[in-house]
Amino acid sequence: MDNVLDTLYATIESRKTSAPPDSYTAKLFAAGENEIVKKVGEEAIEVIVAAKGQSDERVVSEMADLMYHALVLLASRGIAWRAVEDELARRFK
Repeated sequence: MDNVLDTLYATIESRKTSAPPDSYTAKLFAAGENEIVKKVGEEAIEVIVAAKGQSDERVVSEMADLMYHALVLLASRGIAWRAVEDELARRFK
């Protein structure tokens, strides 16, 4: 079974070339890197706010949003998710 982040990243990548008209991911790509980076920042702040006074469920939800937007940023720059995994593995050998 594939890792959920690998599967999500592959789906995000596919939205760069063949996206359904209602695809949020495709809309982010069309908006450009500035909008994608803005969303990453917004989601990071929402994780912090959730961690400082909201439920664990809210933290998990906001972290999922942050991870998704981070993957969109990687894809927009042509950086494979695998590069992040490799860097983490290098750090923790």
